[in-house]
Amino acid sequence: MLKQYIIVFLISMVPLIELRGAVPYAIANGLPVLPSYIIAIIGNMIPVPIIFFFARKVLEWGKDKPVIGGFFTFCLEKGHKGGEKLKEKAGKGLYWALFLFVGIPLPGTGAWTGTLAASILDMDFKKSVTATVCGVILAGIIMGSGTKIIMLISSLF
Repeated sequence: MLKQYIIVFLISMVPLIELRGAVPYAIANGLPVLPSYIIAIIGNMIPVPIIFFFARKVLEWGKDKPVIGGFFTFCLEKGHKGGEKLKEKAGKGLYWALFLFVGIPLPGTGAWTGTLAASILDMDFKKSVTATVCGVILAGIIMGSGTKIIMLISSLF
């Protein structure tokens, strides 16, 4: 069982998959929900400070490099444009927008992307992490409930 918990932890750290893949994996493999959920949240949140403080610096460092420069510049420009639009629309509700962005499990959203956006937007670290943690918790509830419902329905057939 320890091996499966380690797998849940590692899956939750993978970009784009994150907790959204770890929770269904745990439930599908018969692991207890609450410990799996907690492990997935911890695993999903470990990269957040690193992303917040260093990802933007790495992108800025690499934007003028020969092979990676175009992609890094694209990422920075996309982040700035998207961030400005989000600031415009969300106004004072920027942290709520970040919470919903991370919390609603859609492709391309999650703690990694949300934290990178918060970093590019120069948002407050503590408020950003709080919004991200709450979003990860919401995503876990949605994914866990959805997985349980799907498994229940499939067991009827």
